[in-house]
Amino acid sequence: MTSDSRGSTRRHALGLMGTAGLTAATGFRFSGTAVAAAPRRTYDLVPVKVADGVWMIEGATDYFSDANGGAIVNCALIETASGLVIIDTGPSLRYGEALRDVAGQINPVGIAAVFNTHHHPDHFFGNQVFADKPIHALAGTRKLAEEEGDAFSDNMYRLLGDWMRGTEVIPPNRTLNISSISIGGRDFSLYPLEGHTGADLALLDRKTGILIAGDLAFLERAPTTPHADLEKWRAALGDLAAVQAGAIIPGHGPLDTSGASLTQTGAYLDWLEATLRQSAAEGLAMVEIMAGEIPADYAAMGAMPDEFYRSVSHLYPDIERQILPLSNP
Repeated sequence: MTSDSRGSTRRHALGLMGTAGLTAATGFRFSGTAVAAAPRRTYDLVPVKVADGVWMIEGATDYFSDANGGAIVNCALIETASGLVIIDTGPSLRYGEALRDVAGQINPVGIAAVFNTHHHPDHFFGNQVFADKPIHALAGTRKLAEEEGDAFSDNMYRLLGDWMRGTEVIPPNRTLNISSISIGGRDFSLYPLEGHTGADLALLDRKTGILIAGDLAFLERAPTTPHADLEKWRAALGDLAAVQAGAIIPGHGPLDTSGASLTQTGAYLDWLEATLRQSAAEGLAMVEIMAGEIPADYAAMGAMPDEFYRSVSHLYPDIERQILPLSNP
């Protein structure tokens, strides 16, 4: 058996486990030799027109859960003469199918191209539906998707169960090494950055001035940090601020018409790092940091305090080693 087939079998088993859990939770049970079919889970995607030929699908601001089906990402759809450009494809095959259906309602010409802003699973696990289209991403994103996709998939199946049924990892199939691209007569500026991950793409629709920032920008939702380099992330925020976009579609949270997503994300990262560095200087343990008070503005963000707890576990060990090098020879 190949490693791919083992991964597929493992994910199939995880999907069955998720289905079993859902069956127990919803009251479906064995009756003789027959099993009542669980209702098919569907995503209710609502595209909102935010500019001329630009639609945004806003995700939930929570963490992955059975209640939201993993639909926590913001996706953008941009109209061109060749069809729609889709930016980020969601967390699952089923989400990708719903996204394709929504796209068909907006523009029956179909899909011209897809972009993945980075390699986190909520942003590219819908690629399976668009595998016959150009799926553009930075070289680093393609590499990371290939290297980490299976591990992400196993985790997503554990978290979301039946929502993930049939989902397979399809990395991007086109590498971007240019600063601009034209698709169907619509021009885009491309910004290859890093900080949230090792490869973060932002795109500017030149016609409207809308900036699709991916997860370099969050608004009213706590930033995620499993692959973060805080110094590079802050530098990327400065680069995006210099674009002076007319509006920003952040990776998570509502449409930003004032630049607040860049300011808020930067302020949160500053507070987070300062808190962890001060905690290391005081010799605090992770559990003590997590028990501390979170400023009201940040405590009110979506996915808090859980996202803060995850950030402590992601970032604190390295910061501890920097602050107290002698304790970790």
